[in-house]
Amino acid sequence: MASDDRWLERLRLELTWFTGRAALRSRGAGAILRFAHVRPRRRGAFQPLRAHEITPQFLDRAIRALKRSGYDFLGMDEVCRRAVTLPEKRRFVALTFDGAAKDLITFAYPVLARHAVPFTIYVPTAFPDGVGEAWWLGLEQVIARESRISLMMGDREQRFVVTGNAEKQELFSLLEGWLRSLPPAELSAAIADLCMRYRIDLAAISRESSMDWEDLAKLAADRLVTIGSATVNYPILANMKDTAALREMTMGKAVAESALRREIRHLAFPFGDRTSFRRSHVVMAEETGFASAVSTIPGIVEAEGRTNLRALPRISWDGRVRSLRILRVLVSGVAFAPVKPTGSATSQT
Repeated sequence: MASDDRWLERLRLELTWFTGRAALRSRGAGAILRFAHVRPRRRGAFQPLRAHEITPQFLDRAIRALKRSGYDFLGMDEVCRRAVTLPEKRRFVALTFDGAAKDLITFAYPVLARHAVPFTIYVPTAFPDGVGEAWWLGLEQVIARESRISLMMGDREQRFVVTGNAEKQELFSLLEGWLRSLPPAELSAAIADLCMRYRIDLAAISRESSMDWEDLAKLAADRLVTIGSATVNYPILANMKDTAALREMTMGKAVAESALRREIRHLAFPFGDRTSFRRSHVVMAEETGFASAVSTIPGIVEAEGRTNLRALPRISWDGRVRSLRILRVLVSGVAFAPVKPTGSATSQT
């Protein structure tokens, strides 16, 4: 059913392009695009995280297409300025990357540097420190390797037999959703138990998948690169007490500022969908001193202060889709309902 829904949505967006609505009814000041991984396509049928990946070739094609369409490429400081001033003739697009994945400097940065476009990286500081837990990667490896899987879910041990790709995909979705519902300490204990049972070295996987501070210092030296924070441990803030969530925000900012010796002005809410953070976290972002905070709630950025700077929408690109027509429809804004006035913007969280 989910694949049918995705197909229908792609069809709708393609038809929008061919009817000319994207060109005739572009709205808003611009759009913020969100990516996670940029790397060559991997082999294997079981790739539950493929939606979060694009290839370097697609990134190159996307930048070229957006340049041809006349978009201004902006860093987040300039996005904030455009969001509170009168509309400008040219619309903007901002490229953002979550998680500080190692493939960003290996595969994405050469493309971005060749095009000389600004972009923003949101860093969860535990990962370059070498102590972050990429639990989603550990879960992926366990299910990829095993056909019989058992684990403790609450106070009961659950057993699953997964032999085919469809069954593995279904189990990944089930366990990912369950893990995301847990408070951070329980999530860490659950994934540690699962990885220990099947001899998956989660600490090594997490370190190998992330940039270190040396990588980030290299990027920070580029004037086109903005470094933002994604807290310390990249937790789901909605599963935490407010005091713990505030500590994640303040410490993430402080650690990145100390390591890179620059002010960190921009935040990404971890995961960033409507269930992962609350209105109180939007208020915290302002109190902590962030000029902006981005979500993964889809939408475009309006001018004249009509979009809350601490609850900015972003368009998360589905790496299973290669259509530049769909990309141009999405950044045009015609696919999204108009945003609410600033006074009620935080209620979107």
